[in-house]
Amino acid sequence: MKKILLASLIGLASFNAAAQEEIKFAMEATYAPFEYMDENNQIQGFDVDLANALCEELKATCTFHNQAFDSLIPALKFKRYDAAISAMDITEARLKQVNFSNAYYDNSAAFISFEGKVADQVALEGKRVGVQNGSTHQSFLLEQMTGVTAVPYSSYQDAFIDMKNGRIDSVFGDTAVVAEWFKKEDNLTYVGDQVTNQEYFGNGFGIAVNKSNQELVDQLNVALAAVKANGEYDKIFNKYFGK
Repeated sequence: MKKILLASLIGLASFNAAAQEEIKFAMEATYAPFEYMDENNQIQGFDVDLANALCEELKATCTFHNQAFDSLIPALKFKRYDAAISAMDITEARLKQVNFSNAYYDNSAAFISFEGKVADQVALEGKRVGVQNGSTHQSFLLEQMTGVTAVPYSSYQDAFIDMKNGRIDSVFGDTAVVAEWFKKEDNLTYVGDQVTNQEYFGNGFGIAVNKSNQELVDQLNVALAAVKANGEYDKIFNKYFGK
């Protein structure tokens, strides 16, 4: 561990001289616990705290900008933002459009519904399932579960409201995100096991960056290694997900 920390510090020392002073992060802020708006209309969450820790290592200032999820990659390609940190799975399809940092969170996905509504994942055949537009969950349903009707939403909050009102039968999202809803509803249930399909969810979440800015990717990777080595990552993780 000491060797890892020393290597990270040496890497940071070499990067800090060239690191940009401000890093503009885009995210879709309706995705608790990763990113959400607090009572003061400020963006908070695991991704925000992690980005701030990375910026502290890089001696840079973070700014955060709320953006629809399906427009995050186009916004990066047009260089409106420096990076996107928004619970975004690293996939081969996305790697054709943007570069990613090393993974910072191991992900899985889950179906949820109200008790008595859907017995198991086989019973989802012919059902309407809410997903976020542009997400890997949408791609998974369209490509791997063709008997299911994928209903796209701009946010999972809207999908959950429609599920409560009976307009859709289930919601399919990141396990950590749908778990938040169990704190607010008593009669929710998981539909089958977690989904860990390697093609869609097996590479973890990464920070997306314009393909022309590999230097920023390298800086973020060195900073990420540093916060993992010095214990700051674990503090942030435990704050949101427990030990």
